[in-house]
Amino acid sequence: MSTTAAVFLDNNNAALYYYIGKLMMAANFDFLKKTDKNLFEIINEAEKLYRDEYFSQCITQTRQFAENVCKNVLGDKRTVEETFDDMLATLKDNSSGEEQEKEFIDDLYFLKKQGNDAVHSSTNNKSGMEALECLQRAFEVAINYAVYNKGAKSDILKLRYDTELLVTGKKSKKSLSEKYEEAKENEEKKTSTKTKKSTGSKRGRKSKKEISVFPISWGIKPKEKPQTKKENKKKKVFTKQSYSMKHKNNKKGLPIFWIIVGISSFISLVVILSMFIASVL
Repeated sequence: MSTTAAVFLDNNNAALYYYIGKLMMAANFDFLKKTDKNLFEIINEAEKLYRDEYFSQCITQTRQFAENVCKNVLGDKRTVEETFDDMLATLKDNSSGEEQEKEFIDDLYFLKKQGNDAVHSSTNNKSGMEALECLQRAFEVAINYAVYNKGAKSDILKLRYDTELLVTGKKSKKSLSEKYEEAKENEEKKTSTKTKKSTGSKRGRKSKKEISVFPISWGIKPKEKPQTKKENKKKKVFTKQSYSMKHKNNKKGLPIFWIIVGISSFISLVVILSMFIASVL
């Protein structure tokens, strides 16, 4: 066999294995295989488009899925309805008003609107988050359809949309509760590590106050700083000045002003009395 033929066969085998692998990938909508194979193929294609990053096409595919679900739910009640809008209106009119039915119809309306936007959009710029929300809504629609319309087991209601399964195509060995516990433990470890670091740094850095001041309970007074000769001289001079000022203040008697005021007041009083006596006599 020539080298070219061998390379050709290798490339073909690689492509074959790739497509077989894609076909064997697990999907979030596997429970639909037994209920409605046609619906499973439509929505499974949407997940593949998402995985290949064709987000607008993925959203369009979820709209097609929602429209087919609506047709199946209406069944014999569908008469002249041809458009998706007409079918949704009929479905809403025939609704019993229960919360579960309201959510189901709301999800169908959402998928219709998003699908229309993706089809009629001038630019192919739908994001992965928008496509993911459409797949999650389609998942809720599929569960309600399988249980309440096709009589599937109610265990399906416990299922949750697995984004890891969507991206990798492989089912996680851990359950949802195990994943939650693991995430919780990791968060607690991070918190405890941060707390230890913060307390360690506080212990390591002592302030100047903590180092220089003795605790009161020890009964030890810190040594006073020895005074210089200049400071002693200043203190002595200050003491002498304050003493001499007090001594001078003590020696002082009544001011002359007040003595003169007292004498003049006395003379005025004597004059007034003498005038009063003279007037009486």
